[in-house]
Amino acid sequence: MSIHWPIIRRCITHPTAVAVVDDQRSYKAIELLIAALVLADTLDARGASDRVAIALPCSGMFPIAALAAWISGRTIVPINFLLKRDEMQYILDDSGCDTFVTVGPLLEFMQYTPSRVKVLKLEDVKFKQVPQPRWPARKADEDLGVLLYTSGATGKPKGVMLSHGNITSNLRMIRKHINFTSKEVMMGVLPQFHTFGLTVLTALPLTVGAKVVYTAKFVPSKIVGLMREHKATAFIGIPSMYNALCNVKTAMPEDLASLYYAVSGGEPLPQAVADNFKAKFGVTIAEGYGLTETSPVTNWCRPNEYKRGSVGQALPEVEQQIVDLETGSPLGPDIDGEIRMRGPNLMQGYLNLPDMSRSALDDKGFLRTGDIGHLDADGHLFITGRLKEMLIIAGENVFPREIEEALNSHPAIKDSGVVGISDHIRGEVPMAFIELKEGETFDQQNIFNHLKTKIAGFKIPKEIRVVEALPRNATGKVMRRELKVLAQTPK
Repeated sequence: MSIHWPIIRRCITHPTAVAVVDDQRSYKAIELLIAALVLADTLDARGASDRVAIALPCSGMFPIAALAAWISGRTIVPINFLLKRDEMQYILDDSGCDTFVTVGPLLEFMQYTPSRVKVLKLEDVKFKQVPQPRWPARKADEDLGVLLYTSGATGKPKGVMLSHGNITSNLRMIRKHINFTSKEVMMGVLPQFHTFGLTVLTALPLTVGAKVVYTAKFVPSKIVGLMREHKATAFIGIPSMYNALCNVKTAMPEDLASLYYAVSGGEPLPQAVADNFKAKFGVTIAEGYGLTETSPVTNWCRPNEYKRGSVGQALPEVEQQIVDLETGSPLGPDIDGEIRMRGPNLMQGYLNLPDMSRSALDDKGFLRTGDIGHLDADGHLFITGRLKEMLIIAGENVFPREIEEALNSHPAIKDSGVVGISDHIRGEVPMAFIELKEGETFDQQNIFNHLKTKIAGFKIPKEIRVVEALPRNATGKVMRRELKVLAQTPK
């Protein structure tokens, strides 16, 4: 099924329902559809190729642009406008886009005008004109709908090919799993060029007819105010966002009284953050899990099935296995191994990378996620580490998350990131970078004493450095590659 047809149907059957609220205005469903039809006409008039790049702030403009591209039969290529110029240009060249949909203020923010493409600024589109009568394009399940680029650990960005069937199947799975309806009010903060921002915070609410409130910049006090004003029932964020909300001094439990789905994803949720959020607002954060390659959601911990540290059970139609790191053989409950999965939401492959596409799957068609975890007897998934992040200390496997959890439980530490550095005796040893809470001072020995009560001695970092801010990507995830570079830099 085409991604856009259920959205169009919802806009026509509920035309006056408020679909989107952003920093500038609110949009009724029919207003979104008419604007998308006008923009589709504009794309056709410009003779755009079948792939259109979209670089827009988190707002109602993004779904208009995406819907316009799909209506006109095109594939969207969401652009992370926080990337470096060379990375953005590489994505445009690799994807074959010839049109770059954006707004003038964002071009100024990027201080970059893409080359070899036509730049279409939305403020130049005459949205008040009447769109041409047309029949929106119909796409088969296997037709490419979205091309999302992931940075990966090394090398150039990889274009993940997601078909219309991949996205629509993931939307279907989510709705079956959590019974998401038009009564929900979602708070949209994650960037829409991110896989969760695209599927869960854009396509999902438009498909079911739920209202979504977008804001372009994460300002914790503003988020609290918006959730109170619009009575948000669902907020999907990353751990650092929840941590920041806990630190809003004026926030009260009643501000988030309507919140039911508080979901954390993108990286492991520190238990200290979960505990603080529960204590402040009376809301339990449930974790979810997924990858760009899986469109993205594979697991979602439902509030009534909450288990501490679990990302929940697999969505309907998703098959999961935990396999031995050496043999690839399936493992039983409560045994850590690599997480592998398959289902109709699994990507079509990486653009222009046939060898990498093949190697991403095992001989049974399961995606090699590179994440380490285990399933309990009830099928709840627990993420314990990342295969490529695993440290080998004197022959012992150690995952940064365990050390970070211990560090984050210290009362002076706001957040932390751990990487491995070479050691001629033990092979590798952990090194930690920490952010301190406001008003706290660094006492390394005190932190070491704290860690001795939490983790084994060989897991305690050789060195702890204080940084003003941990390096993060656009979604707030700590970039271990940058920490690796910092680790090689003398104090």
